[in-house]
Amino acid sequence: MADTRELGDGRLLLDLHFRDHEGLVASYALPSDDGWSLVETGPTTCHDALVRELGRNGIAPEEVKRVFVTHIHLDHAGGVGALATTLPHAVFYAHERGVRHLIDPSKLVASARRAWGPAADPLWGAIVPIPATRIRSLVGGESFPLQGGELQVLATPGHAQHHVSFLETRTRSILVGDSAGVFVEGSWRARPAIPPPDLDIAALFRSLERMIAAEPKRIWYSHFGPAPDAPAALRRYHATVQEWVGAAREAALTSPTVTSVAHALEQYEVGAAAAVGIAQPSEDRDRLVSGYELAAQGLLRYFELEAKKGSE
Repeated sequence: MADTRELGDGRLLLDLHFRDHEGLVASYALPSDDGWSLVETGPTTCHDALVRELGRNGIAPEEVKRVFVTHIHLDHAGGVGALATTLPHAVFYAHERGVRHLIDPSKLVASARRAWGPAADPLWGAIVPIPATRIRSLVGGESFPLQGGELQVLATPGHAQHHVSFLETRTRSILVGDSAGVFVEGSWRARPAIPPPDLDIAALFRSLERMIAAEPKRIWYSHFGPAPDAPAALRRYHATVQEWVGAAREAALTSPTVTSVAHALEQYEVGAAAAVGIAQPSEDRDRLVSGYELAAQGLLRYFELEAKKGSE
């Protein structure tokens, strides 16, 4: 697999070699008349790979003028602070709910260490604060110039409250972050990206409809790469999330633990793959960016909040 993929009209996919694996985390480089824009930074551990790929494509650090992140989860935006030093002329953009956590990442650091323990630092690297003067807020509805088109911002909460996606109008491609799941090479379908703490399934479904209404032709996944027929893929993802919610809810009725719900999701997915002739879906690469345990945690938290709202 190449470290850079040409996507047409000068648009580039840069493989960040997350966890020393190809095809897990992508950054997208998009040309404009005044330089380049990036979408997604990856974590700090991918900083050197990103800078190296920019150089291999003849993009000097001074030429990058705008950097966008779909949301502030560390595999998408953990490298923002470190990259601010490397890209001296870049302005950074994130949803308004996430900006303060990039300026002061103490909560991100604490959350990472709770979730990953001693593995957090080697996995994500140093989470460096970005100066407030270098970052701007997004809410959805904004647009930014690109060569031959625009980058349009869509508010797409659900995976997280602070999630945005981007429509690249020249190629009619939608950069979905985690709002349409994880679809790494070799997967048989997009895996739901439904983690805690603020998963909102109803909002996720509304966001999918919002993306379909934008009339994209293809998806550019952060995990990982381009896929055709975006409307069909987004509708399939809606159905897959519904299936996982149903399987998790049934499991939680008898044993509402992360272990039991994660096992139920895995068994469901194996059965769903077998039903279409796939004997054993490949899981190793998917687990590196979206494991069953994380989905189980997200859904159990969602069910808990759902029940609490219903009792009020």
